[in-house]
Amino acid sequence: MWSTLTSAVYPCAMALIAGVDSSTQSVKVVIRDAESGTLIREGRSPHPDGSEVDPENWWSALHDAIGVAGGLADVSAISVGGQQHGLVALNSKGEVVRPALLWNDTRSAEAAADLNREAGGNQAMADATGSVLVASFTASKVRWMADHEPELAAQIGAIALPHDWLSWKLQGAREFSQLFTDRSDASGTGYFNPVSSSYRKDLLALALKSDREIYLPRIVSSNIFGGVTPEGVKIGAGAGDNAGAAFGVQAVAGDVVVSLGTSGTAFSVSTTPTHEATGTVAGFADLTGNYLPLVCTLNAARILDAAARILGVSFDRLSELALNAPAGANGLTLLPYFEGERTPNRPDATGVFAGMNLSNSNPENIARAMIEGMLAGLADAVDALVQQGVAINRIFLVGGAAKNPAVGEIASALFGREVIIPPAGEYVADGAARQAAWALLGEAPEWNLGKVTHVQTKATPEVMDRYRTLRDATVTW
Repeated sequence: MWSTLTSAVYPCAMALIAGVDSSTQSVKVVIRDAESGTLIREGRSPHPDGSEVDPENWWSALHDAIGVAGGLADVSAISVGGQQHGLVALNSKGEVVRPALLWNDTRSAEAAADLNREAGGNQAMADATGSVLVASFTASKVRWMADHEPELAAQIGAIALPHDWLSWKLQGAREFSQLFTDRSDASGTGYFNPVSSSYRKDLLALALKSDREIYLPRIVSSNIFGGVTPEGVKIGAGAGDNAGAAFGVQAVAGDVVVSLGTSGTAFSVSTTPTHEATGTVAGFADLTGNYLPLVCTLNAARILDAAARILGVSFDRLSELALNAPAGANGLTLLPYFEGERTPNRPDATGVFAGMNLSNSNPENIARAMIEGMLAGLADAVDALVQQGVAINRIFLVGGAAKNPAVGEIASALFGREVIIPPAGEYVADGAARQAAWALLGEAPEWNLGKVTHVQTKATPEVMDRYRTLRDATVTW
């Protein structure tokens, strides 16, 4: 199945591990030395756009990316990190019932509200699962199927998350007993308790509108293997994408990671769980036995894509334009709800430009306002973590958009703190690789991240004040 490497170009004693990031937009594979973390080779392949996708597209893309990365012939272990929340529904034969509903599919917003109410209210749901459900959660999508596609819902024999399904496929598996996951990804389903690390099957039954038995992946600890490929490559537990990124950047308790991917997230490694009732902070689990309180926005890197497209410039030029405008973009403010929003929970909202006039409607101010708008939502996310008692010692800024020089400078100004920007990398895939190394070596290795950038700029609370005024005045457009 996998490409076979030609003869050895790496030392025989070198144990190699592979890490996978199966994200919304693409799959990335890194192959590293288990002990040192040295990158040996890598590959990637795109995923189709959309909020529902046939999972076979992920499988073929993973196959292609592994081929580009030189295959697994000399690899001892692999682990898969994946986009959180999505619903892969399988029938009794292990066949996919319908295209997978992804985290960014907002049609299940009403279903989420129904489940929160039926479970006893927001606080009861947060106490049970760590989180108030929104459209993104797997349980919300199960309920949407039960409401809108009951004939398909009735066929469900097992439910997997994207990374679970890929780990299953890597085994050449057809038996449900070979499905496994980890507590970090399970904690985003809406039917899992991250404190007890156990499923709440009563909540799944509530979502499905049926108490019939549904097979769920077994929970595997991060320091052991859950399966093996037909070729003998051991398969680690895997992880949700944000937990994988935290592990990849080697965050410890007190560190906040702000990740700028398709979505924007701010999450912290914490020794204590959260049970926040407004739905702002999701109480997830991490890879290490700790917790990962997280705030998510639907709109992050794509705002930069939109800004570059609107202005007809490269990302480098977008950065130059933004840094040539003053903080606050001369009164221009963006509410960046281009694809609805999750925090605040406004699935039907659209973006708003406010304060535009003849003097500030130029490329410099538009570029600045769009970057400020994207980051202001994440500054709110960091503040929400603080309000839950999460200690913040350091803020890491990761993701493709973090490479843009304007992003780091503006982020520090809006957060009012120093930000640390590691070298550009595939930190979800790296976290998955480090997890595979942990299971292989018996302890989690410490890898050198390389040269990190520290950015400290003057705080601009007035920009946040104007953004929050617009946010609070705007319900939907």
